[in-house]
Amino acid sequence: MRLYLIALQFLTIIPLPFDTRCEKEDLGRSTAVFPLAGLTIGALLVALNWLVTPWLARPLCDALLITALAAVTGALHLDGLADVCDGLAARGGRERFLAVMKDSHVGAVGAVGLVLGLLLKWQALLAVPLEHKWQALLLFPVLARFGQVQTIVYARNARQDGLGSVMTVGAGTLQLLLAWGMALAAAWLLLGTTGLVVLFVVMAFTWLLKAWFQHRLGGITGDVIGCINELNEILALIIISAVR
Repeated sequence: MRLYLIALQFLTIIPLPFDTRCEKEDLGRSTAVFPLAGLTIGALLVALNWLVTPWLARPLCDALLITALAAVTGALHLDGLADVCDGLAARGGRERFLAVMKDSHVGAVGAVGLVLGLLLKWQALLAVPLEHKWQALLLFPVLARFGQVQTIVYARNARQDGLGSVMTVGAGTLQLLLAWGMALAAAWLLLGTTGLVVLFVVMAFTWLLKAWFQHRLGGITGDVIGCINELNEILALIIISAVR
């Protein structure tokens, strides 16, 4: 339970009525339950969808759901997407890429990446058949958070400081297997064979992105983890809408 609360505190801005003790390796260990935290986020989206659907047209309802997702996560991963887009646009080698990502200002390319990312996510959710919408709302945050675990475990750190280096401490084979088991169970129980297809596509996509970033930057950073999470959310919704 303590690791779940640590994961929830890190991945969301949901207020807890008490402080959770967090030791050096606890954030890495909590990656084992990242998919469970993702399921919690998905449950909040399902509840909001149930509340607003009778009153609003679906495009507006889905736009509110994407807004709520950004709000409940504190736009943490969106920041990573913008920083990586700015880094990709920067001319220069590895050090220039890392320096641009570390800059707190969002450049023009980062802003474009944010807009396109949110637009794609909204349209992908809108394309999900209505009869499978609640399952999709539960599943896509789970798979994206599992993608974070897949990115973190066995990864090299591009920097010796920063969020990425903190998360890799304590995250290992056990955390990866536990997170994978949760993601696998959620995929099968929610969407059956389709869910498994989406899971394995997300896993393959995550592996490719992780390999590219480790080649380009010599490792991962917190921004890279956030960027991969955002891309996996979009990809999961696109695959669900296409297969269903």
